[in-house]
Amino acid sequence: MDDTQKIVENLMLELRRGTIVLSVLSQLKEPKYGYALVQNLEEKQVAVDAGTLYPLLRRLEKQGLLHSEWETTGAKPRKYYVLSVTGSEVFQQLCKEWSDMVERTNQLIADGGGEDVE
Repeated sequence: MDDTQKIVENLMLELRRGTIVLSVLSQLKEPKYGYALVQNLEEKQVAVDAGTLYPLLRRLEKQGLLHSEWETTGAKPRKYYVLSVTGSEVFQQLCKEWSDMVERTNQLIADGGGEDVE
């Protein structure tokens, strides 16, 4: 792998890290347990490692953005996560900020001679 490719891969990793919170919050309008969330995101081509996801879920819960509840009636216990009221409000605000940021960034790219972005 050449140096340019390594740089691009590292920068792409940074971009993905910056979007993981929004991606996770977007999937928790209905309760989901961790593994199902990983699978759901992968189906939508958003790869999230379990070692990244679980600490993030705990942090979001500690911040009051998620509620969790253990389901113990099945073969193995599962902890389900869902957006709290505050989490829903934060998610909506983040969506607005994301849309604004994408619009501004697309304009910067276009102005800078990059690809035309719609």
